[in-house]
Amino acid sequence: MSDDLKWMSEAIALAQQAGDAGEVPVGAVVVCHGQVIGRGRNSPVGSHDPTAHAEIMALRDAARHLGNYRLEDCTLYVTLEPCTMCAGAVLNARIQRVVYGACEPRTGAAGSVLDVFSHASLNHHAQITRGVLAEDCAQLMQQFFKPKRLNANPLREDALRPRDEWFEDLPDYPWPPNYVSQLPSLNGLRLHYLDVNARSEEPHQLTYLCLHGNPVWSYLYRKMIPILESQGHRVVAPDLIGFGKSDKLKKASQHAFAFHRQVLLDFIAHLDLQRVVLVVQDWGGLLGLTLPMASPERYVGLLVMNTLLATGQSPLSPGFLSWRSWCKDHPDFDVGKLLARGNAHLSPHECDAYNRPFRDRGHRAALHAFPTMVPEHAACDGADISSQAESFWRHDWRGQSLMAIGAQDPVLGESVMRDLHARIRNCPEPMVLAQAGHFVPEHGQFIAEAAVQHFKST
Repeated sequence: MSDDLKWMSEAIALAQQAGDAGEVPVGAVVVCHGQVIGRGRNSPVGSHDPTAHAEIMALRDAARHLGNYRLEDCTLYVTLEPCTMCAGAVLNARIQRVVYGACEPRTGAAGSVLDVFSHASLNHHAQITRGVLAEDCAQLMQQFFKPKRLNANPLREDALRPRDEWFEDLPDYPWPPNYVSQLPSLNGLRLHYLDVNARSEEPHQLTYLCLHGNPVWSYLYRKMIPILESQGHRVVAPDLIGFGKSDKLKKASQHAFAFHRQVLLDFIAHLDLQRVVLVVQDWGGLLGLTLPMASPERYVGLLVMNTLLATGQSPLSPGFLSWRSWCKDHPDFDVGKLLARGNAHLSPHECDAYNRPFRDRGHRAALHAFPTMVPEHAACDGADISSQAESFWRHDWRGQSLMAIGAQDPVLGESVMRDLHARIRNCPEPMVLAQAGHFVPEHGQFIAEAAVQHFKST
């Protein structure tokens, strides 16, 4: 019995890892002759695999270890009573003994709903030991599902929510979080945003609406916000769904241009933003540049950094196509390292901060989706609204504009930005930052200071 407690404790540790990753907290180990030869934790969400239950993962690991799909003389320890799928896999593997912790009254196949292991017609039977550290195992499940039942903003079944502790001690990001979930387009998803100087009564206050792109989040604007705040301006910086502290959809296919645009429109209306200077970069521009024509009276300025309007009328740049191909080949790329490549001044702590929202593969669906969402043809989602926006910026825009170009950007560099500059009515000669790459706001102090002066008379 003491060995059962020991091995079940190892399974519980794996279950805790699963819960931390947003998966249902179930863990399993396979033990043979006093040694662990297989480990597994629930990962169907992160791996996009409905069979990736803890037991299956542990059996696969053990089979690789032994070089044999038969796992005779082995014991499987699992924190939750196996389902029918896992029970079948256990029998096929010829596991000698199964030890589980908590019962599963809805799907359990070791006695709760079915008892696969004692079925007389089957040619293999495993010895079953129930209830080992059952209370500890059950508590993991209760703690995982309790916030979903009691939270005033319950998490949708098709989404994940990053944990608050992931964002503790962020360098140069002291602002308190704000959340909204009642927007019609969110349909219950929770959106995070910064709202700095919201209650300021400065007579000439502007609202800088800062929209980030892929694969970053509102942390991108941490160097600009203090400058704008110090001048009495309001700064609003949302995290798009799938990024930062906002909820993450589980499937890449759930992301769409029209969805994200409508969320932003609803968000702006919800906060009733006025005297807005729209600040955009990367996808912040692809989406953001389509917003002002919906309510032009709200906007007085545009600060645009390396981005584009993708109308589907002309081919995407070779740099972007290369980036999209690279993302496909490296789906689990390190976001912090990517930022560091073009921003050598970033500290390891700052690079780590960019990784915080994506600590588990299950939270990366937006990173997989966005490169393929850029409208490439006229029939693509977002192409028509982008064409309408192009006409708006050419002919109808009445506010002031400022453009900053990161000259070292291999994806949306100076040639792309000069093309966009030609489409924006009365946009003065751009600022070209010779040392800046794609993520221009990483040089944001200089840009924010220029913006304060440029929009001063607005």
